[in-house]
Amino acid sequence: MATDTSLAAEASLATAQRSLGDPGISYPLWPPLTAGCPRTSTDDVSYPVEVDYAYDRADPALFSTGGGVGRGSGLDRWAPLLPPLAAPGLAEGGTPLIELEPGVFIKDESRNPTWSHKDRLNRCTTSAAVAVGAPGIVVASSGNHGASAAAYAARAGLRCVVIAGPELPPAVDTFLNAYGAVVLPVPWEARWPLMRQVVERTGLHPVSNLTTTHTGHAFGPEGYKSIAYEIHLELGVPAAVFVPTGYGELLYGVWKGFTELRRLGLTDRLPRMVACEPAAAAPLAQAVRKGLPAAQVTVEPTEAYSIVSPVSGYRGVVAVRDSGGRALELTDDQLAAAHGELARAGLWTELSSAAGLAGLRALGVGAGAQAEAEVVADAADFDGPVVCLATSSGFKDRGVGARTTEVITPEWEVVCRRLRAAGIRD
Repeated sequence: MATDTSLAAEASLATAQRSLGDPGISYPLWPPLTAGCPRTSTDDVSYPVEVDYAYDRADPALFSTGGGVGRGSGLDRWAPLLPPLAAPGLAEGGTPLIELEPGVFIKDESRNPTWSHKDRLNRCTTSAAVAVGAPGIVVASSGNHGASAAAYAARAGLRCVVIAGPELPPAVDTFLNAYGAVVLPVPWEARWPLMRQVVERTGLHPVSNLTTTHTGHAFGPEGYKSIAYEIHLELGVPAAVFVPTGYGELLYGVWKGFTELRRLGLTDRLPRMVACEPAAAAPLAQAVRKGLPAAQVTVEPTEAYSIVSPVSGYRGVVAVRDSGGRALELTDDQLAAAHGELARAGLWTELSSAAGLAGLRALGVGAGAQAEAEVVADAADFDGPVVCLATSSGFKDRGVGARTTEVITPEWEVVCRRLRAAGIRD
């Protein structure tokens, strides 16, 4: 009897890999091109490839409330429009869409198995490693990507090497080691060169970036399309989606998902995609501003360590440009304000994860908005609900565990002082 995993892999309608640098160029589906498009990339800019599908064979019933493939859960439901899912899943996806205020929704990706959106990506990239017979996977990450890759490798019975930065948060270090990953903290500038060496010398399959500007794994962003599918099932197509942005894989994956829905005749509209980067390093914003396919910037200090990057990739430019969206640069104060707002609404996220809501507020939308008049006028163009992605749990922040609350005696006068200091009166 076929397993759920084999059913999902066989259901895939994936046919080829297509260059984003020149959409007229395509390659066979196997092996995955983990270093971008070899024909359009240069020494300065690497162009990604993406997966193409036999869309004419897709069953529209896939997107009905009762759709799905086999008995699986998670990404298996969307198997026809994903790369072959050869690795077992962890019931990733299916995260809640929460209405923060009228017309403003939070897609809470912290509800995934390892508490971040990266689980959608790693189900696809680990599947690629299984399909090509690799002995394991290797990833350069100091946070969500590494933790997720380690979990999916463990689930698939593969070894995992995580090349981390020098200031690996203790909670993340514990997380990685719990899954049996080999953790290698090194200086930031050494991570990608070391990863290339590991790939060449051990045969481990790379599930993060190998190139000068970002391309990442061809199969990875395909997993993020499922976010668009889920939003469409619950809400239809929003006016805009605000996305915490580092390399732009998530931004592009969500955008591609909505374009597929239109291609399949399930909608006649598309959302504007808004990239929300830390101002300490906003290479996508610079690339969009200067009309470049990618950019490199100097990284300034920021607490948003999960989405800070000195380089961008072409995927982000495509999503912003083709959707009529924009790339925002957000200060740590703006991120902290959005982080606090989410917590007061019962959603404890990582600081980087609050960038989506911070971007919305920066455009002057909602009760917590603070923006200049000309920016508010731009935000007024929204003609429907908006969705802000919240990508990961507050447990991923660097300062987790550092705070301790003073123990008090259970005498009413002492308790009362604590309550009154918090604005609670007896």
